[in-house]
Formats: sequence, C-alpha cells, structure tokens
Amino acid sequence: MWWLLPAAGGLLLTSLVLGVRLWQVLRRPCGHRPGSKGHVSLLVVAGSGGHTTEILRLLSSLSTSYSPTHYVIADTDQMSEKKIRSFENTKDKGSSHPLYSIHRIPRSREVRQSWSSSLLTTLQSLLYSVPLTLRLKPDLILCNGPGTCIPVCFSALLLGILGLKKILIVYVESICRVESLSLSGKLLYHIADYFIVQWPPLKDKYPNSIYLGRIV
Repeated sequence: MWWLLPAAGGLLLTSLVLGVRLWQVLRRPCGHRPGSKGHVSLLVVAGSGGHTTEILRLLSSLSTSYSPTHYVIADTDQMSEKKIRSFENTKDKGSSHPLYSIHRIPRSREVRQSWSSSLLTTLQSLLYSVPLTLRLKPDLILCNGPGTCIPVCFSALLLGILGLKKILIVYVESICRVESLSLSGKLLYHIADYFIVQWPPLKDKYPNSIYLGRIV
C-alpha cells in the first residue's frame, strides 16, 4: 500500500540524523509496507567529487532495513563507482551476494556545458531514467545535488503521476551550500517529499525545507 510509504520516509530521516528532533518532522508512527518483510528498497543518486563522499556518509548511518540499495551514476563517472564498491565491500564483508547494484545513465550536464545543449542531454538522460526507475521500483530515492539526480527524480515523479509507483524523494542539500541552493536543489525543492538543508540561512529562505543541523 503506497500510502504507508511516508512512514518509511520517517524511518529514513531517523537514520540520517540519529533521531535528533525527528518528532518535529514526522509525528506519525514508523512502519513498512505489508509484505516488505521490514525492508525498504533504496535508490541512491551519486555524483562525482564531494557529492558521492557526502552521500556515502549518510548511508553509513542507515540501518540494514534499507535493502537492496541501487546506485545511479553518470556514465562518465569512474571515481564514484570505485568509492561505492569500496563502501559496500566494507559494509558487506564476506557476503557473496551483496544487496546492491550500480546503474549508469547519460550525464545530464557536463561542467561548462551550455544551457541550450544541456536541455537535450538532460532529456536524453530522462529517457534512460524512466525505464530504469520503472524496472527497479524503489520505495525511496535519496540524493544530494549531482545533476544526475534531476532526470531520476523527475522519472519517479512521472511514475507517481501515472499511478505506476509512489516513490518518496528525500533530497539533502550539500553541506557546502550555506546561503543559496544548488541548481538541482532549486529544481527539486517543490517536488521532493523531504527537502533537508544543513544551514539556518537556507531554512529562512526556503520555509518548506527541513533544517536538522549538519548531518554529514
């Protein structure tokens, strides 16, 4: 039952902030979908550079209830895959069947790419994201700002509009964003189910965001 998923979203926030002021964010009991055996399927969007480092720090605080974990990275991103495999190998040491997978989609925008051409590449990335998201059907999407998260989150929104799958979107703005949102943050502010910022000035500017202090 998709209407129980907000409760699972509450459990995610619990893990992210170790329970700090959670009651201010969600005041309903946590739970899972019937038949899920206590597990929540998680799709994580990783990005090159600091984005992947931050998202892996967040994941390190999650419980084993978030399984399997599906990672989505840009097709030209080599560094993130190495970091993810290192992280998962440490977490699942000795497991012959780690409950994670890595998927690649075309990068939506390269550094210094013109805005006009980035519209076309983002559309191409969206065309790859929709069937991938439909196939994986995660319960939650967790992202923190890389451009790759835009087509992934909009594909999740599309699936919800079409009634195919209700997917919660949890967006955590990068800790380096103190007074202004990233471009990804500006685009996802109005569609994310939970939009988390890590500095008070952003909470003042964006009242629908959730401020829980520094969580990475």
